[in-house]
Amino acid sequence: MKFPYGICDFRKITMKNYFYCDRTDRIPLLEKGEYLLFLRPRRFGKSLLLSMLANYYDVAKKHEFETMFGNLKIGKNPTELRNSFFILKWDFSCVDPSGSVEDIRKALHDHINSCIKAFCRYYRNQLPGKVNLDWDNAINSINELISIIQTTDYNIYLLIDEYDNFANQIMMGIRRERNELYDALVHEEGPLRTLFKAVKASASESIFDRIFITGVSPVVMSDITSGYNIAENIYLRYQFNDICGFTDNEIEQALKSIAGECDLSEEKITEALELMKTYYNGYKFSSKADKYVYNPTLSTYFLKYLYEDCEYPDEMLDSNLATDDAKLEYIAQVPAGRQMLLELLREDRSVDIPKLTSRFGIREMLTDQGKDNVFMKAFLYYFGVLTVSERTEQGKINLKIPNLAIKGLYADKICQMLLPEPAIRDQGKAAAELLYQQGNIQPLCDFVEQHYFKVFSNRDYKWANELTVKTAFLTLLYNDILYIMDTETELDRRYADLTMIIRPDMRRFTILDILIEFKFVKLKDADMSGEQAGKLTQEELQNMPLMKTQMEDAKVQVKDYGDVLDKRHGNLRLRKYAVVSLGFERLWWEEVIRRKS
Repeated sequence: MKFPYGICDFRKITMKNYFYCDRTDRIPLLEKGEYLLFLRPRRFGKSLLLSMLANYYDVAKKHEFETMFGNLKIGKNPTELRNSFFILKWDFSCVDPSGSVEDIRKALHDHINSCIKAFCRYYRNQLPGKVNLDWDNAINSINELISIIQTTDYNIYLLIDEYDNFANQIMMGIRRERNELYDALVHEEGPLRTLFKAVKASASESIFDRIFITGVSPVVMSDITSGYNIAENIYLRYQFNDICGFTDNEIEQALKSIAGECDLSEEKITEALELMKTYYNGYKFSSKADKYVYNPTLSTYFLKYLYEDCEYPDEMLDSNLATDDAKLEYIAQVPAGRQMLLELLREDRSVDIPKLTSRFGIREMLTDQGKDNVFMKAFLYYFGVLTVSERTEQGKINLKIPNLAIKGLYADKICQMLLPEPAIRDQGKAAAELLYQQGNIQPLCDFVEQHYFKVFSNRDYKWANELTVKTAFLTLLYNDILYIMDTETELDRRYADLTMIIRPDMRRFTILDILIEFKFVKLKDADMSGEQAGKLTQEELQNMPLMKTQMEDAKVQVKDYGDVLDKRHGNLRLRKYAVVSLGFERLWWEEVIRRKS
């Protein structure tokens, strides 16, 4: 078997027998629209989808149709439009976003001209004349190309990949300066709007007979407004929910194929499937879709590694995807963004919005104070760090963190956000290691008291309870190389606060499984100030009636949860802890040890 990690060339994948999940049956449905806009998160298979369309419609690929598509669904019943267009491709991820507006305009126009030059070379036998390029203004080159195409028997199918890539990079740079630059690109007569005006004009003349545009979010398209208002948004339609992404059945079949090469047992296949589901599954792009899909890039990364080494990769999050935390960094800079990120990790990783907004610009998102941050939540949905979960009883759409890989980005970003000094963060991580390596929780509790509690006390956060304390511990303990980590783990219809279960392939190491239950006593309920709480001796803290009651409750819960985990997993090296917080001032912990009968 061959897994096409990093390969988005449909022709190469099909002709060299790489692993491919057939989505060609959606071609007839796509043909019902002429000017389509399709959005998916970064590295989610958009480029491969475009490559599939390019090879299907390319008039110069008629002789290869049977080889590429004969064994696929569309090959058995192709549409009349197959192999009937010139294909012009632009990839805006190739446009340099650095420099001034004029620098970016030149980079954009250079890219368009280079693509037209490659187009002319590719179709040189079908074109009746030479296209004279204007390297100062690619709009003129487009018009020149159109004048030549009008004399042929074919029209152009324009494919634009990552239409918003360089604009997003500008938008998420240093905020004030970069926002001014972004505005200059998309508003008035900015180069991006001007380009799309030319595309729209060519579409109206039926020279660009069909257009398919991919990107990550609708923000840029909304901001160029009338520059390109002919796009049909198909990204929220349930029929295209899995057009990019893998299904449970496809992952399972791939694992079974690998099992034959690596001599994996049925039990090992089930284990690998559950591991992939935990880290890579969970994406739903339409509230009407009935199934979740796996991130295709991360899944291919895992499958390729497993096939070649017959073992799981240590790092479940491919480093090429780790850069997506820039979106979280951007949200942390906008009004109320920090609060929202904390709430997402705190409130069982979900938020509600009235609807999935299909169009909104940067100004709407940055000034959305009275709408419960709906645009920022939608922004995170489009970038793949939130996904559709379900509809609530009130008819709202519930968004959640899709899987453990993305949850790790949240935990890391929040840790950086609340503890910006690297040396301080390193101290916290070192304290966390003492817990899961030696079972010593005291240094971690000391660190939270001395550092995290100061952050929580000094900022005007809207909530103060055990979930806040849990967030602090989670961001320091998070380790998806060694552990399957979870908060609010369901155990017999109840929910444990924080579990760290060693990954099956990491049980060879002498680390510990961890279970922690948190409780919180408000300073107001204890009738004391933060200063008074800070002066309490440990004995005085433990003798407070409210603290004793919460500790007893936590110990009972953590014991019950521990019993369920032992029965569920078996062979755990489980250490169980109850932690009670007095405001954002003091912590009292106890380890709950099973008594031998």
